[in-house]
This record gives sequence, structure tokens and C-alpha cells, in this order.
Amino acid sequence: MRRRILGLRTVAMAGVLVLGTFATTAAGPAQAGAKPADSTVTDYCQGQCDDILPPGENGNATLADILANKALGTHPSHSDDQLATYDSLTDGSGSITDATIGKFFNDSSFGVPAGQVASTESPRSDVTITRDKATGVPHITGTTRSGTEYGAGYAAAEDRLWLMDVFRHVGRGELTSFAGGAAANQGLEQQFWQAAPYTEADLQQQADRIAASGPRGRQAMSDAQDYVDGINAYIDKAKPARTFPGEYDLTGHMNAVTNDGTIDHFQVTDLIALASVVGALFGSGGGGEVQSALSLQAAQAQYGTTQGTKVWESFRERDDPEAVLTVHDGQSFPYAQAPAHPAGTAMPDPGSVVPEPEVIDRTGSAAGELATKGVPARTPVKAPAALKPLQGVYDNGVLPADLLTNPRKGMSNALVVSGAHTASGHPVAVFGPQTGYFAPQLLMLEELQGPGISARGAAFAGLSMYVELGRGPDYAWSATSAEQDVTDTYAVPLCDPAGGTPTTADNAYLYHGTCTPFEELDRTDSWSPTLADSTAAGGYTLRVYRTKYGLVTDRATVGGKPVAYTSLRTSYMHEADSIVGFQMLNDPTYVHDPASFQSAVSNINYTFNWFYADSQHTAYYNSGNNPVRAANVDASLPVLAEPQYEWQGFDPDTYTADYTPTGQHPQSVDQDYYVSWNNKQAKGYTDANFGDGSVHRVNLLDARVKALVQRGKVTRSDLVKAMEDAATTDLRGEDVLPDVLAVLDSAPITDPQLAADVAELKQWSADGTKRRETSAGSHAYADPDAVRIMDAWWPLLVKAEFEPGMGAGLYSALGENLTVDESPSAAHGPTGAHAGSSFQYGWWSYVDKDLRAVLGKPVAGPLAQTYCGAGSLSACRTALLTSLQQAAAVPATTVYPGDDTGCAAGDQWCADSILQRPLGGIAQNRISWQNRPTYQQVVEFPAHRP
Repeated sequence: MRRRILGLRTVAMAGVLVLGTFATTAAGPAQAGAKPADSTVTDYCQGQCDDILPPGENGNATLADILANKALGTHPSHSDDQLATYDSLTDGSGSITDATIGKFFNDSSFGVPAGQVASTESPRSDVTITRDKATGVPHITGTTRSGTEYGAGYAAAEDRLWLMDVFRHVGRGELTSFAGGAAANQGLEQQFWQAAPYTEADLQQQADRIAASGPRGRQAMSDAQDYVDGINAYIDKAKPARTFPGEYDLTGHMNAVTNDGTIDHFQVTDLIALASVVGALFGSGGGGEVQSALSLQAAQAQYGTTQGTKVWESFRERDDPEAVLTVHDGQSFPYAQAPAHPAGTAMPDPGSVVPEPEVIDRTGSAAGELATKGVPARTPVKAPAALKPLQGVYDNGVLPADLLTNPRKGMSNALVVSGAHTASGHPVAVFGPQTGYFAPQLLMLEELQGPGISARGAAFAGLSMYVELGRGPDYAWSATSAEQDVTDTYAVPLCDPAGGTPTTADNAYLYHGTCTPFEELDRTDSWSPTLADSTAAGGYTLRVYRTKYGLVTDRATVGGKPVAYTSLRTSYMHEADSIVGFQMLNDPTYVHDPASFQSAVSNINYTFNWFYADSQHTAYYNSGNNPVRAANVDASLPVLAEPQYEWQGFDPDTYTADYTPTGQHPQSVDQDYYVSWNNKQAKGYTDANFGDGSVHRVNLLDARVKALVQRGKVTRSDLVKAMEDAATTDLRGEDVLPDVLAVLDSAPITDPQLAADVAELKQWSADGTKRRETSAGSHAYADPDAVRIMDAWWPLLVKAEFEPGMGAGLYSALGENLTVDESPSAAHGPTGAHAGSSFQYGWWSYVDKDLRAVLGKPVAGPLAQTYCGAGSLSACRTALLTSLQQAAAVPATTVYPGDDTGCAAGDQWCADSILQRPLGGIAQNRISWQNRPTYQQVVEFPAHRP
């Protein structure tokens, strides 16, 4: 744990800081537009900005480092020094004060105090990289802009070269040929290729278009080239010095004895490929319209067209009046609402939907029954026998197989309180992205100071030419995934180019009356046995068909006629366009107040919720290119591929369209407080998800922050406590269990064991329904039986409540739209096990609304009918008690079955625990579960530029 020394804070505020080759002083404010290389850089946070990103900044490990880690458990310097600090907040948040924030976060002031400089290097004469002793974060100072970006690339390669190399290959559908044919590698590259299959010409076209877009676009591509030059300079230095990551040895790219082999240079198109990965993971919303159509059809089959549609709409919860809103000041921002008279909806014929296969022509170890042709495999460098003990280090793949198991990516949170309600009179923010837990992290920390750039914070590895989430001299910003619907599904009529009767097997479609062949996007990938992959040689071809309406995902018939369903999103072929918005955020001559901040992030086409705080103001803005749809198109369902239903202004050659103006995006300035946990943004604003209703995990934040604001005099530590208390609370227990208990208490429980089980749940409720250790390091929960019962009971409860009334078919179909449960220990659902982020997706709202209706309580926006016990309180109580009895009888060894990560069956704490999933050769210790951002800032600016 890093110890903060008060004297360093005093030094920081006095202004004796080393920023590379120039000094910083707080004696007077810097003028807007002043260049850090030519004048002073004033840090207006004055020691009140902090952040953290576990496990550590150093993500590169040499072969010797990896061998030592496997044999002795040692870690390279700064590879794990933020992990224990991050973990300690679960036990220490209750006693945290503003004075002790430094025990749980790292000082994120600009510069490095003179006595805390660990190293200084100048990879080029116009840039200096200074690393601090505490965390090893690179502080990059350039006398020229080119030098600053060159240094950013050099530092990125020092800290994340292997990870950057992995992800540029993921983005090109080439992971298995690069890192081996393990099943996890195959699954990952297949999923990304399906989302963003780009040719090299596509990647270059994106770079060229940005460069031609205007002065900022030209500057961005110039910055990108300098950044790439810095990466390559490090590669050229590291190879002969053998300081490159040891994973290159383990995957057969380099020879540990002779140093033969190759680490390929980077190019700007690699950054575009990296951006496509980030965009697919975190910045795109919508899709899933085919599954929505299937569940609507199931509802109509169960209840008839009219009532079935009402039932489906009540579960869709497009604009639920009980949903917690980020913008709660009464503003409305209508978008993607259900039209009064929908037209062009393309519902599939029952049983006709067949997903489009993506993998063909399998060979060798990938063949199964589909081997049809040989694919040349990469020949790895022969590894020395001494490394044979490491055989299998990567047998499960270099990346986790469930990284993209579900396209819905609900992540990150934000708590922001305006100065009107704080103790200091200045806004306070605790915010950050939940990007998963990996070793090394997908994000990296940095400080950039150079002409037109002054920022410190986090950026995705390989895209760190700008800080993407962090702070400037007198402002800070962060984001959460928004997921508004910017992806539509079109039913494209298939045709036979020879003029025959079309079938679903045809690979041509009607575009404005002309039979047009699909564009075939193939990527042949193959692998050989290496130390990184003990499977036999093999390979396959990835194939995606592209149309002017997007990528083919399914085939079906609509009204008896064959169609291909295609997915069209506004960010396709435009993932890298957001670079201009990030450039603006790093430029303090551009961003200086809420309006300029909102202008900057409006240039980001990823679907994000953006939050801002300076010494006087707070602000919020929802970004993304929202297409302008025809008034009668239902964005939640597939639509016919006909001109009248296309996006307005759609150009299929450039994949551009008319987008809703900035004024129609949810936004606000100086609201009393903002909370976000991937919830509904504003009244009238429909996102792509089912389940944005009365109970959502953002309720955990809203209840706590609202109480603080009503009390007033909120401090930084107050907001940290609120965040962490929510982070260790079971949403089901806090917001749904009270209604469940009310149903059970409607009559005496005569069975002694059931009465005891209910008593356990009531005690847990009284204790705050926490999933937290009894004491630091105990690895045991308070109220463990209640937690076990809830984990076993919830899926059984939901099924007992809903399936009898709606039937197995509809219950299953709606479960495909929204998973029933996402508890911390679940090895299923969008996040997988040991992933931290929990309770984003589940039937919490449905259970809450239904049980309140059974209890006779008022419900705004109720379900179309009551399900539990068909509306009978007595019958509902019986169903719940029966399911509780079943759940309570399930032993802990079954609820928590153990897994291949080292958790023994029945170990409740371990089942919940967070693992930093290895993306390289260094393993990390597991930590306690907490539902919290991966990278997180705590900020309060006491001053601002004049």
C-alpha cells in the first residue's frame, strides 16, 4: 500500500514539482492557451485529485520475470502495487475521511515531486518521461507536440506492448495465428470479426477520412503517427536488449536463447483496428432486434396479438415511470420510442430464423466434422527445452473466452454532487469506467504535458495518444456505457442472380430493386503447436457477408419470402472518428467550462454518458451518433430494407446518415447530483435494453447520494463511502427482498425450518444485505446462510413466479432478452464469474412490480398482468415458499461448485472474488468482490482558471 506523506502534499501545493524538463509553480494562474513547454503548468486541484487502477501500471514482464512469477510468486516492480490498495476499500470505507483518502487511492496531481522521481529518460530530444516511485506512472513532457506523442507511444510500449500486439491482432481476426489456437482465442477472434470485419483498405480509409475531416482531424492523424513512431522506437531498442515482454518467447515469436524472431512494427491502421475492438466492447448500443421479435411473437402466441403485445411492451420497459434517471430535473429527450402506428416491421415466420455461420473450412484441431481444405499454419520459432515446464501457460488462450460473451456491456458508474450541496462549496465527483479486471489492465495510466495537451488519467493501451478518462488542469471527466439504440436490424430480400426463385441459401439481395451480390469478408487463420498452445495444428476461415444495410447475422423468411437479417450500427467504419473528441478533452484551451466540455464529447460517436466537474460546475452529456429514423419505424424490432424505412440521409458507401442534433441528446448542467450505473438517461430516452424499470443497480447509488444531498455538506469521503457501500450490497436483498418478505409474512409460517430460513433472510435485510467479509482477510461473509439462500433462491423464485402464468416458451424467450440473474458468483450471464460487475441485468424490476401488484400496493407502469399466483396473494405465497424450501435445501457446495481458478466447492467468498484475468504471463492474487469501477477518480477542484 502506498503511504501518502503530508509533506509531499504541501510541496505539491507550494508548486515545487518536476514535470520532465520544466518546473511548475502554483504562484499564479496559467493563461488560457499557454503551452506547458513554454510556461508554467498550474495544477488547480491542489492535491485533491486521486485515482487508482489495479493491479499496477507495469504490464510488461520479461521472460525472466514470468519464470520468477511461476516459480516463486514474485512480481515485477509496479505490476501489482495498486491491487491491495484497491482491495482494502471493502473493509476500510466505513472509517475513511478526506484526510485518509490516500490510503485507498493514489495522488493524481500533475507532475512528480522532486524527491519522488524514480527514473527519467528521453527517447528523443524533445520529450522526457519521468516515472514516480509510488506507482511507476509515466509523466510525459514534450517541448514539441510531436515529441509529446512520440513519448506517449514509447511509454505505452514500455508498459503494454504485448497487450497492444494481442489486440491489434484481435481487431484483424488474426489472434490464433499470432497466439495459438486455444479455444478461448478462437472464440474471441470470431466474435470480434463478426462485429467489425475490416479489410486493410477499410482501416486505411478510416484513417484517411479523419485526416481529411479538418484541422483537428489532420492533427489527430499526425499525433497518431508520432505515437506509432514512439512504439516502434521502443521495439527497436527492446529487441537487442531483451527487455521485450516474455510472452513473445512463450508464443514462439522470439527465441529465448538466440534472440531470433520478429516483433512487427506498428502502423496507424493498427490503431484503427484497436479502436474497433474498444468500440465493439464499450461504445456501441442496440441490436438484438431479431430476439426481440421472437419474444414478441411468443407473447402474442400465448395471449393473442393485442394482449400479447401489451405484455411484451410491459416487459420491454421502454420508458418506465419508476426508473431512476440520470437527468432527473424534469427534462425530456424523446428518442427511439414506440411509434403509434408502426410500419415496415419485418417479423420472421415462426421457426425460420437460422443464425449465419461465421466459421467455415475448419482443418486440423479446429476441424471436427467440417474439415474441407488445408490452411497453411504459422511456423513458430523453436523454443528451448528449458521452457517446456511452461507448456500450458496459455493453453486456455491469451484472453478470457467470455470477454465478449454478450453484446450488452453495462459497465462503469458515476457519482457527482454540485457545489451547492458540498461542505466546501465546490463540486465533488467519484467516477470511473468498469472495464473488467485483467493483468495487465486494458487501461493504462499516464500524464501528458505538451503544446495543446495537458491531462492525466487513463487510456486504452495502444490508444493512449490522449488521456481518455481523467483530468485537465482545472477539470475532470469520466464516462459510463450508455447503450442507447444506434444499431438497427434490416430484413434484406434475397434474390437469385440468375433470375430463379430465391431461397435462404442465396448470397445476393435486392438493393433498391437491383439484385446485388453480398460482399464476402474472409479471414483465414491458422496455428501450429507452440509453447503457447498445446493443441495440434489447425485453422479455419472466418466469413462475414456485408451489404449496404450492414452485416448479415441471420437468415429467415418473412411472409414466406427469404431474407437476410443484417445489423447496421452508426459507428461501423467510424470507430476511430471519436479521436477528435478525445483530442479536445486533452486541450485546456478548448475545454474550460460545461459548454465546452459538452461540445468536446459531442464529437465522440461511442454511446457513452459523460460527466464533468470543475471548481464551480458539474455537467452531463450523452454521446453517440443517434440515427434519424422514419417516424413510423419501431427501433426495437427488425425493419424491412426498403428506402422509406432507411435512416434519413443514409449513404451506404460511407456508412453515414443524418444524426439527431446535439440539443436532443440528454444533457444537463449543475443538477443537484448525477448518478449513473448504465441506467436510463432521461425521460423519453429509450435505450436498447430490457429491464430499465423500478429496480436497477443505479438505485443503490441514487438512494445513498440523494440522502447525502438532502443532508448537505457532502465531502469527498462521503461520496466514496456511498459508492463503496453500494459496491458491497446485494441489489436483490436491498430492493426486492422486502416485498418478497411482505408476501411471506401475509400469513404465519408453520414449518420450523422455513421459519428459520426466513429469519435468516430478515436478519440479513436488517444488516443491509451486504456481501462483505466479517473482517479484513477473514474470507467469510456475515450472514453467509442468507447469502447462500438468496443465490440459490433467486432463479427458482423468478421461475416459480412467472413461468406458470406465461408458459415455458414465453418465459424462455424473454430470458434471452434479459437474463434472470447476475449475481457475483454466477458463472453465466454477461460478465461471467470473478468479474466484479454484477446486478446490471436481471428480472429485479419485474419481480418488484409483480409482487407489489399482488400485495395491492400502487405500481406506476405495471406489468400488463399479474403473474405470481395468478394475482392471488395466498397462491403467490405458496409458490414463493415452495421455491424457498427448494433453495434452502441446496448445499453450499452446489451453490458454489468450485472452479478451475482454484476455488474449492462451497467457498462462498472465493466464488464471488475478483480475479485479474491474465492477458500475459504474470498471475495476480484474487481480491474481495466489490461492484466498482476498475479505474476510479475522486476529485474536488478548489480553484479554476480566471
